[in-house]
Amino acid sequence: MEDIAQRRSARIRTQSKTVVIADATSDDVIRKRKRISKEVTIDDDDFVSPKAKKKKSEKSQDDVDETSNKVKKSKRPKPEPVYVIPDVEKRETQFRGRLGYACLNTVLRNKKPASESVFCSRTCRIDSIKKNGMDWVKELGRKNVQDLITMIQWNEDNKIRFLPEAGALAEKYGHRLTSHPGQFTQLGSPKPAVVESSIRELEYHCQMLELMGVGKDGVTILHGGGVYDDKPAAIERIKTTIRDVLPKNVRDRLVLENDELCYNAEDLLPICEELDVPLVFDYHHDALNPSSIPPATIIEARQRDLCPEPRPGAITLMERRAHADRCERLPDEVELEDVAIDVDLMIEAKDKEQAVLHLYRIYGLEEVKVESLRPPNENQTKETKGRKSNKKAKGSKAKANDEDSGGLSEV
Repeated sequence: MEDIAQRRSARIRTQSKTVVIADATSDDVIRKRKRISKEVTIDDDDFVSPKAKKKKSEKSQDDVDETSNKVKKSKRPKPEPVYVIPDVEKRETQFRGRLGYACLNTVLRNKKPASESVFCSRTCRIDSIKKNGMDWVKELGRKNVQDLITMIQWNEDNKIRFLPEAGALAEKYGHRLTSHPGQFTQLGSPKPAVVESSIRELEYHCQMLELMGVGKDGVTILHGGGVYDDKPAAIERIKTTIRDVLPKNVRDRLVLENDELCYNAEDLLPICEELDVPLVFDYHHDALNPSSIPPATIIEARQRDLCPEPRPGAITLMERRAHADRCERLPDEVELEDVAIDVDLMIEAKDKEQAVLHLYRIYGLEEVKVESLRPPNENQTKETKGRKSNKKAKGSKAKANDEDSGGLSEV
């Protein structure tokens, strides 16, 4: 112990000499300073226990982290980008109905930082529920509802009053709200378990709309589904399920929509007329899977119309299924005297609310806020982002599984 104290004292004296020598300028003094610095190898840390050294190192790292955090916090936020909005070709129309969009608002969804992004499509897997618990799931639902209120207010500020899924605020502003269950909802499936799960899915959508206080014009839109190698038999199963199995409150909200692959408007109209179920007419799907009935005649039975367009340059059926970013014109049928006054047009386009604002500008339907506009994408792809055809499926069993997808059998 005494030896250690002497060594430490020597180190202190040496440091003192080094400091004094460092103030000198002669060559001899400089050489002495170099010699002393080579000879001195003892440091204060040599007298500190390993445990104390570790604490000192951790404290030093904490100081670095704190300094780093201060630097991050002091960063200035990125300025809002400046958008160049191109002019549009003006058109005239008699249309005085409502235009709407589906699913999400691109302006709110793309807000930066990501923590400020607004959307109401948070979801989860069963494994996540087991891991995080139901309180976590409920919080996801609360966030969806909170963001939905923000979306409705944005739509009202921008005069868009036809969108899916909302509540009292939408009723206050006179917005129309609808829902669209997924492609796994198959009322005509030959598998009883799939039909039962499909009914549960429709009951959920109906309950959701009822809990939000949405009126009867808040419908649930559904495609015909698969044909299962026998379309007449599938149609009979669809009719039986709607007529004999669906609860009345679910049936009262049900609306059928023509699709681009299996059921065109001509296939569905007899079902709608027989069971008193409204039809949603999809212009895009009718162009891909046309019926012999003119669109103007079909619209007379409409509850709501869809107005998507295929992407520019699309040739094959799979390419033409992909929606364009925006629509450049309204359907000719809305110019008819009995239609133009009150029809609702859902604009199914990739640019969502921007597609609606684009038509507002073209036809002068509403005044548009410049700050709400975003420029169109100059390079549209021809890809579909949804379901794909399964060319590798082998045999009838694989085909049946692909059509049913088996999704709702586990819901």
